[in-house]
Amino acid sequence: MKLAFSTLGVPGLPLTDVLGLATAHGYHGVELRAHPEEPVHPGLGPGERAGVAAEFKAAGVEILGLAGYTRVAAPGDDGPVLTELRALLDLARDLGAPYVRVLPGGDPSQSPEEADATAARRLGTAAEYATDAGVRILLETHDSHRTAADAIRVLGLVGHRQVGALWDVMHTWLGGEQPSESFAALSPYLGYVQVKDIASAEDSTPLPLGTGVLPLAESVEVLSRHGWDGWLCWEYEKRWYESAAPLPGLLDAGREHLSRLLNDSA
Repeated sequence: MKLAFSTLGVPGLPLTDVLGLATAHGYHGVELRAHPEEPVHPGLGPGERAGVAAEFKAAGVEILGLAGYTRVAAPGDDGPVLTELRALLDLARDLGAPYVRVLPGGDPSQSPEEADATAARRLGTAAEYATDAGVRILLETHDSHRTAADAIRVLGLVGHRQVGALWDVMHTWLGGEQPSESFAALSPYLGYVQVKDIASAEDSTPLPLGTGVLPLAESVEVLSRHGWDGWLCWEYEKRWYESAAPLPGLLDAGREHLSRLLNDSA
């Protein structure tokens, strides 16, 4: 498996510095938070996009994917959601990123069936555009669809190879699933896996990997046992928790912890 970290852990950091961290600390790739607060977002022009792609290539670091904020199950018209998603797919195509992340974003005013159908309709519509762009859309286990069981209700309705899943191990755990259950459900759809650690279900302040309660060892073990060889991406949510320790000082220990788990499960 290859290791990456998300720029959610280094909010607003210039791209040159992000790439310096990846190369200095032994990470193969970076997940880019695609938001106007960040250096990389859909508002970039063609020249800027070419510059980003060239900078990654020169550094020998891969763009794992773009973490977008399109909420595919949200109530409302499809048009604005699809426009936002297509802009994200265009950016990923121009940067050479294989994946874009979307969120469910269902609302309590919807029935689960309505939220599922809304998400599936939009993802199905966007799938052909994603095919042309050579990019895969990944629905993250998150918010209204935090478990694998929730996510596959949508993915089963879509039934398109360009639409898959991003497994966030915190959300499936908070939803009461064991890693073996989550993997069994998501494996036909799985793009990559986000790892992290927290103190408890009540306190999701990010912690160094291996110092909290999330079942990281079990998650890596089930992936290894089934021969899955994709990406593990450390999503350290510094942007939402200003009091959390700075990510750069944790990157070495995080890589070593993941490498140890991989070795132990081999």
